[in-house]
Amino acid sequence: MWQPIFTAPFDRNLELAVLDEDGTHRLAFSCRRIPGGWVSSQTGARVEVSPTHWRDWEDHSQA
Repeated sequence: MWQPIFTAPFDRNLELAVLDEDGTHRLAFSCRRIPGGWVSSQTGARVEVSPTHWRDWEDHSQA
């Protein structure tokens, strides 16, 4: 179930929903919340997004 972004925990792999010019969609990779933004869980690279919702990351490659 999607949760409001302001409740997103730190130091946990999360799935993010973002709103852009094409509408709302989920990112295809997991992210971690850090002070001041977001990073890719896999690479640690900063991700410049403004997510609207989050939920716990599940490994979608196994689905």
